Amino acid sequence: MPKPEIEEFARTLIREVRDRAIADCDMLLRAEGNSPAAKRWREKLNSGSTKDLAVTMIPDCVDDTLFYLLHAIDSGALRISFVASNGNVVNLTEEGMAELAGWLGGDGWISKYSEQRFINDVQDLKGFFDEKP
Repeated sequence: MPKPEIEEFARTLIREVRDRAIADCDMLLRAEGNSPAAKRWREKLNSGSTKDLAVTMIPDCVDDTLFYLLHAIDSGALRISFVASNGNVVNLTEEGMAELAGWLGGDGWISKYSEQRFINDVQDLKGFFDEKP
């Protein structure tokens, strides 16, 4: 039987990451969903190709799960440290400045480091700071 601290970690991980990602993905399946991912899923669902739907949903669900993992770290629900290849230990909750989840998508870590497919739903958005006076 694992220690109570391991059980606490497991409970927090499942509730804060897995359960939130599933609930979020369930929302994307709702008919009134208006997000880019919900529209994309609905289009694939209506096309009749289960393979196209699966190919679209898999990276979206994985990315959603990663987002909630990083959000749990950002919020302090999961206090995690990382040992870098140089041996330095970094407290992700403190050093991440509550921005880990924000650094994931868009032009962030996924587009920078992933070798697998993804859709950047914000690539066409103009940010407030992008506009010149």
